Amino acid sequence: MGDLDRAIERLRRAGRITILTGAGVSAASGIPTFRGDDGLWKKVRAETIATPEAFQHDPKFVWEWYDWRRSVILDAKPNAAHDVLGRWTRERAGVTVIAQNVDGLHERAGAERLIRLHGSIWHVRCWARCSAGREDWLDRTVPQPRLPPLCPHCGAIVRPGVVWFGEPLDRGVLAEATLAAEECDVFLTVGTSSVVYPAAGLVHHAKHQGAFTIEINPDATEASAQVDLAVRGKAEEVLPALDRGLLSRE
Repeated sequence: MGDLDRAIERLRRAGRITILTGAGVSAASGIPTFRGDDGLWKKVRAETIATPEAFQHDPKFVWEWYDWRRSVILDAKPNAAHDVLGRWTRERAGVTVIAQNVDGLHERAGAERLIRLHGSIWHVRCWARCSAGREDWLDRTVPQPRLPPLCPHCGAIVRPGVVWFGEPLDRGVLAEATLAAEECDVFLTVGTSSVVYPAAGLVHHAKHQGAFTIEINPDATEASAQVDLAVRGKAEEVLPALDRGLLSRE
């Protein structure tokens, strides 16, 4: 039995499936990773822009980057990987997607049981944390008429509703993701480099609790030697193949 068939059989028998997705899931939609060689913007790396310190020092510059990112993402469309995962969450009970990406493509593909681990680039919140603007709200304005944009409640500047480098994940969101990892029968890690924690630790939580763990990625990662099954390939190719295999065995 080949790797794909083994994965299909495990997925077919699973009552609960949790899927952690990363930048590789959105690659086929034409969205750059914003990290590494293709992540350069004005010769500045994301790790030096997406921080509270950078925003405190120059919020206009940081917002220029996010305004550009939002314009790139606005023209992107969900690919076959997003479509499969979205349908699984709608049609199969017990499927949960944990997204590291902030691009909103899972939502546009109709994903229902979705945990946004790192927030959303399409949400903002008040930098001054005023009472009315403390919680994130949706803002799809592209381009922004003013940089940085202002809070409609108090007039302070707003920040993107994402988790920046050096910031902790929301405790409630992390607890929800950890529970989804620990209670599943099969855990898939798809299109992620498995180097960013605590997201990269979820597959280990799942395996420790007895889940069958599967990695889908074109190349080996730090998690490859730890998972039960590593399927080499692109998310937009492997996930539809798994979907076809599941449909044929119903």
